[in-house]
Amino acid sequence: MTGLLDTLPAGQARFLRAAGPGPELAADPMLATLSERRDFPSGWVFERKLDGVRVLAVRAGDTVTLLSRSGRRLNATYPELVAALAAQKCADFTVDGEVVALSGGRTDFARLQRRMGLTRPRDVEASGVDVTYYLFDLLRLQGADTRGLPLRTRKSLLRRALAYRAPLRLTTHRNEGGGDALADACARGWEGLIAKRAESRYRPGRSPDWLKLKCSLTQEFVIGGFTEPGGGRAGFGALLLGHWDEGRLRYAGKVGTGFDHRSLVALRALLDSHAAGRAPFAGRVGEPRPHWVEPVLVAQVAFTEWTRDGMLRHPRFLGLRDDKDPRDVVRERPERVSGAGSRPGRR
Repeated sequence: MTGLLDTLPAGQARFLRAAGPGPELAADPMLATLSERRDFPSGWVFERKLDGVRVLAVRAGDTVTLLSRSGRRLNATYPELVAALAAQKCADFTVDGEVVALSGGRTDFARLQRRMGLTRPRDVEASGVDVTYYLFDLLRLQGADTRGLPLRTRKSLLRRALAYRAPLRLTTHRNEGGGDALADACARGWEGLIAKRAESRYRPGRSPDWLKLKCSLTQEFVIGGFTEPGGGRAGFGALLLGHWDEGRLRYAGKVGTGFDHRSLVALRALLDSHAAGRAPFAGRVGEPRPHWVEPVLVAQVAFTEWTRDGMLRHPRFLGLRDDKDPRDVVRERPERVSGAGSRPGRR
């Protein structure tokens, strides 16, 4: 192992493992846990929470592969990212990050959705949507699995391993954060912050070492049906939403705002293509004459709170997600802590 890995702090080389050039390390990314925590001791770093789609990138020699969180290949959707990574002097790495579309300096998920799912070059070009790839972690470098290194070390290697020119950016971080930092992020129109233990290792799956601190509540929901439009509205009235709980799709309410005429018409056609003969939800849904659909579409929804009976209050549709497996959509429950220096625990 030569090059950047020779600059590791004393004693950290023992955390490295040999890693092949394939996409195996990107198959199960590390995930953050929603948290209500606001007080943090030293030893945490804070990144901007980006409103985009998770993308992992693997470069092995002349080959670059972009993968969604669920393992779907995305090269045709984001060819400019493939080109930017292929142009790097470093030819052996696996990185983790978020693809976003920017509007007025803020991430705009609705704008990004116009680009998601496109695979034909002419459609990508015609979308008019430029994307930016914010990189925040390094899983492999120069033939070594770097996931066992502390986060600070991985971020240092990532900063030095690649050249950051549009459309690539390095995700910066603060060494201090908490309630005031989150309030500042919300005032800037950000989605929130990601708090990470500075010494944490990169481990597959959801972890209390990475915490999501959100400005407002948002999460994914499975679409199980829709209602007919009223008045002069096109397409449909509202989407019927649910989440999985112990193998059953539980109804969580309906969302009828956040759509324009174009999205109403396009989404109605998509819903009709997945029509189902019976309700996918467990229990009764109190809507007259609903249309049922197969539970295969995932919607991103913002809302103010959960009601006591598990319904969404003031939901607003943000867009469809094609990077999430519907079977993985569950109700996100924030971690709670009893003290500023304690580790968050499962509720």
